[in-house]
Amino acid sequence: MTQKAILLGAVSVAALGLIGFFWVSQHNAAPAPPAAVEAASASGILIVDAKRANQMGLRLAAAVPAESAPLATIPAVIEPPANARVAVAATVPGVVVRTLVLEGDVVRAGQPLAVIASREVVTMGADLARANARLGVAQSNAARLNQLSQDGVIAGARADEARALAAEARADVSEKARSLRMINGQGDTGSYTLTAPIAGRVTTAAIQAGNPVDGSTAPYVIDAANRYEVVGQIPERLIGQVQPGMSVRLAPDIEGRIVAVGSTLDPATRSATVKAEIPARPGIVSGRATTILVSGPAPQGAVAVPEAAVTEIGGRTAVFVTAAGGYAIRPVSVVGVSDGLTILSSGLKSGEQVVTSGVSALKALAASK
Repeated sequence: MTQKAILLGAVSVAALGLIGFFWVSQHNAAPAPPAAVEAASASGILIVDAKRANQMGLRLAAAVPAESAPLATIPAVIEPPANARVAVAATVPGVVVRTLVLEGDVVRAGQPLAVIASREVVTMGADLARANARLGVAQSNAARLNQLSQDGVIAGARADEARALAAEARADVSEKARSLRMINGQGDTGSYTLTAPIAGRVTTAAIQAGNPVDGSTAPYVIDAANRYEVVGQIPERLIGQVQPGMSVRLAPDIEGRIVAVGSTLDPATRSATVKAEIPARPGIVSGRATTILVSGPAPQGAVAVPEAAVTEIGGRTAVFVTAAGGYAIRPVSVVGVSDGLTILSSGLKSGEQVVTSGVSALKALAASK
């Protein structure tokens, strides 16, 4: 009886030991990776679940149709357009009494620039005063003779002659008054005022109080402040592609339009002249050297994506696009970059979602597969 009990105890201990071994083996084995964890599938898609995508900082943006594409960035010079630079001449000789604006000031059309005393203005004022006096006498005489003519005291021809003399006197007054107005003259003070003929910026102010001026000098030069031109040189390879009406951009955000393209190639630089109109903005100064980005129509089917979406993988330009359960690498062809957007001519369709943030994390994940 005792031997049987001992045998049964040994069997029980062995069974318990075997059960314990299997239990420990199962719990010490490495856990299988969850199905939602990233892995490279057979189709080449990087599988990333929503939680992991948020941890990686992935952000998406849709590709949109591209209307224009950058052609080239070229050197250029800012210039005032034709008829936009006006020299303000001192119309009659005199002495500067007072200056009212300085070089660099922005002025409006008709704004006073300087006051000039002139002997000629004194003479013009005196002539106007005498003409007004003669007009008064002529008008009174015409009225008196007209009444006498109506009463039959004198012949009508004498009244007609008096009216003609009054009309002549009025014309003389009008002419002398107009002459004073043309120079903004004040006959009573013997001075005239130089005024701005256009709105713009005073780029030259060669005038000081007390200095003499004459009719041959132009103490002020004003450039129109509402528009400028940029003149650049396009390389030979773009001649025929760049056309009037295409857009240009000056950093950071000044948009313009091409108005003329030269038809003659400079043999030394192998380039042609291109001219564009731009609006006035802070920092736009005539004579300043700059660069302009010339853009033309985008290729058929081209799309635009944020610049941050485009990267290089395996020596090829590519983007990450959304795919079933994750993201796929899509090779693309780049036309150019403009205003923070990259223009793609192939590899992507409008509406497809691309990764714009967290691209480096996806590249690292792709490299580990």
